[in-house]
Amino acid sequence: MVWDVGAVYDAAANRFDHHQRGAPVREDGLPYSAAGLVWRHHGEAAARALLTTSRADHLAAAVAAEMDRKVVRRIDAIDNGVGPPGDALGLASLVEDLNPPWDSPDAGDQQAEDAAFLQAADLADGFLRRRAEAVRARLSADAVVLAAHARSADPRVLELGRKLPWEGPVFAHGLPVLYAVYSVPNGSWMVDAMPPEPGSFAQRLPLPEAWAGLRGADLAAACGVPDAVFVHARRFVGAARSREGAMEMARRAIEIGSEPGEALRP
Repeated sequence: MVWDVGAVYDAAANRFDHHQRGAPVREDGLPYSAAGLVWRHHGEAAARALLTTSRADHLAAAVAAEMDRKVVRRIDAIDNGVGPPGDALGLASLVEDLNPPWDSPDAGDQQAEDAAFLQAADLADGFLRRRAEAVRARLSADAVVLAAHARSADPRVLELGRKLPWEGPVFAHGLPVLYAVYSVPNGSWMVDAMPPEPGSFAQRLPLPEAWAGLRGADLAAACGVPDAVFVHARRFVGAARSREGAMEMARRAIEIGSEPGEALRP
């Protein structure tokens, strides 16, 4: 396989360059990078191989598609100079940092540059494996969240047995969730407030202002839940020592939020 050189794009011949005139572009006009062309033809097979240990081959197409949207497109844009540069912690920047500095004795040394390339390949390999597994986990959570919501006594409170990626399924299925309640390894039960839209730091219904920043006995007195542990000052998360306590915090927060002056946020 030859990529990024040769001025030829011919998948049947395993040639994947994008510098020549007439090089392919995506449906929206974004030019492919060599990485994008390779993923276009081999992404699903790569995802299937990455998912072998988790026995999630049936999710290979969906995992490959999401990685294309969230990762490969960004590489296409950066590599072709038609998108914003990568941030300091982005994959492209982390790979670039492995190049020898311009004033290093290794600059221009073929052996040193080859060693740096292998480091970059290991970095990318680890990233792809972890990202594929993370995407698989998010996709697998969908059915778990739907089943949990169907069992929940109040459709506004999503009762989960453990922490998992729940916000995406709530958005995807238009569920009327205001809070998610779940356990964490230290034995506490969390009360997470639902954001109004993906990526937002706001909440559909923040935990009550009177609880903000309180802990222990002070919080228990304010909210009336004896085993309440804390509520973050930004009111997006709280905790209790028991499931019953966390559920009661969520119930009381909804009651307070329904009172005049505490209208639910859209």
